[in-house]
Amino acid sequence: MHRLKAQPAFRVMIRECGKLKNVCAVILAAGDGKRMKSVGPKVLCEVLFKPMIHWVADACAGAGLDKLCVVLGPGGDAVREILPSRMFAVDQQERKGTGHAVMMAADYIRNGGFEDVVVLCGDAPFITPQDIAGSYREHKEQENAVTVLSAKVRDPYGYGRVVRAGRGIVSIVEEKDADAVIGKLGEINSGAFWFNAVFLLKALEELTCDNTQSEYYLTDTVAIANRSELRAGAFLLPHPNAVLGANDRHGLQMLNTVARRSVLDRLLESGVNIPFEDGVIVSADAGIAAGTTLLPGTIVKGSAIIGKNCTIGPNSFVEDARIGDECLVISSYITRSTLESGVKIGPMSNVRPGCHIKTGAKIGDFVELKNSVVGEHTAVAHLTYVGDSDVGARCNFGCGVVTVNYDGAQKHRTTIGDDAFVGCNTNLVAPVRMGNRSYSAAGTTVTEDVPDDSLVIGRAKQTIKKSWNKGDGRYKKQ
Repeated sequence: MHRLKAQPAFRVMIRECGKLKNVCAVILAAGDGKRMKSVGPKVLCEVLFKPMIHWVADACAGAGLDKLCVVLGPGGDAVREILPSRMFAVDQQERKGTGHAVMMAADYIRNGGFEDVVVLCGDAPFITPQDIAGSYREHKEQENAVTVLSAKVRDPYGYGRVVRAGRGIVSIVEEKDADAVIGKLGEINSGAFWFNAVFLLKALEELTCDNTQSEYYLTDTVAIANRSELRAGAFLLPHPNAVLGANDRHGLQMLNTVARRSVLDRLLESGVNIPFEDGVIVSADAGIAAGTTLLPGTIVKGSAIIGKNCTIGPNSFVEDARIGDECLVISSYITRSTLESGVKIGPMSNVRPGCHIKTGAKIGDFVELKNSVVGEHTAVAHLTYVGDSDVGARCNFGCGVVTVNYDGAQKHRTTIGDDAFVGCNTNLVAPVRMGNRSYSAAGTTVTEDVPDDSLVIGRAKQTIKKSWNKGDGRYKKQ
């Protein structure tokens, strides 16, 4: 393999080895998802509740890459809607191969003045920040024009084989073109590459579609580098899962299985107690402290954070919530809300978005909370709805309390002071306030503010009609 001869700008660039800087990522995301039977692009299919393209974008962010260009195909507007604002998008209206997809990003690379470019597959979610940073370091140290990210797998069938010679690689041979010798090689192309940007832009101009598929193959850049007497190398990924992708729902299920196993293993190693794994699914972005127990049927989505020594489950659902230490959540839903320490929820409660439940509060069975603050050591025991409310500390709610927050046109807030007692079947018609240490009698409908230390009674006077049901009986069967 010859040393670099051409492209003086490339020679200057390769002497700067070390920190990842002045680089960009091109993420290929033009797959249409037909084999997935998907209504949208394939990269929107979720692994552990997160679109595959978000896995790749997060890996880039973790590696320090903040310049990202996503290549979208038909139907790409659905992908645009979920992309982080830092990501630039270009369109590939006709899918003519991976080389053609990168051609769509050529202006982005050229105008950005980048020195190096990493090309990643938007449907290969298990690439890690360490993979990206480690391969870049080797790309620079070896002074490569192109570095293929490769992996060794037990069954390489269907993958392009990496053919090494000396200190570099000479080609990537696709399965259909491999002879008996090459077919036995176990090192495969992951579909991800590092390029020197000057070389990549020149190589894209040299790509041809003179093949059976009439497509432009990005893998042909290896041969172009060799013809130009530039070095092509391969970075062997430390874990073969990095190459995994999915073309159909069976493959997507496999990705979810692999990701779920990885997350549960990480949690077990960090001290989380999972006595039985039945139905336990945890997002890769969730954080759970040591000593917490996850019981069967527990699902933790998004970037939820759960403190230490909690018990979650059985059959509980937590999404993007913050849960403090020593909380108990039994068969309940917690969504985009905050629980301070020592809170007890459930069974069969629903804490909807925007709630803040403070230390020691108790939310009992069949209670629904929405966009409300519940103070320290307040008890909302059962069969109650609290919406758009600010509730003080040490309050007690009887059975069947409702904050009537909607007048048919607008939502209004209810305020309840500290140490208040809200009697059974009380309706609080917002906007209304119950003062500190105030009481409402059972069955009361409160429509006006209640001062501190007061008792409010707002119900019809009881009337008794004697002998009303004598004789045949009004409700006896005829």
